[in-house]
Amino acid sequence: MQTVPAIQGWFTQGHAEGEQPALLGSRCTTCATVFFPPVAAEGFCRNPACSGERFEQTELGRRGTVWSYTDAQYQPPAPYVPASDPYEPFALAAVELPEGLVVLGQVARGFGVADLQVGAEVELVVETLYTDDQGERTVWRWRPVPALGATGSAAGGSR
Repeated sequence: MQTVPAIQGWFTQGHAEGEQPALLGSRCTTCATVFFPPVAAEGFCRNPACSGERFEQTELGRRGTVWSYTDAQYQPPAPYVPASDPYEPFALAAVELPEGLVVLGQVARGFGVADLQVGAEVELVVETLYTDDQGERTVWRWRPVPALGATGSAAGGSR
């Protein structure tokens, strides 16, 4: 069985020794504005003040700060594939990256809304979203970074 991203071209897995996973964005070659998800190599810049039409792929910062968060108490509709039966709620975090983008993603396994707070630091990890006949499908998630001297579930890494 192979391990592949559930969404091709949006992030790297970070499998090679010393290689960390990363979200992949696009940078306008005219104004340097960064976008996520990535756009085609040619198109139009989403920055209204720019007439750029060419983009280069760029890795986004692996760490950011929680901008907002919530929990998914109700199962999303198809094509969502539930990780368990019965459905178990999970936390979502909107994370502001150093590039100024806010990227939404699930929170890493073992963490929930009790482990989050606006302004807290999180880092990108890759975890299995689901497994099918062809292998594991992975997705990026946000894992809280324990504060120095912190106590409680976030400092321990799970709850």
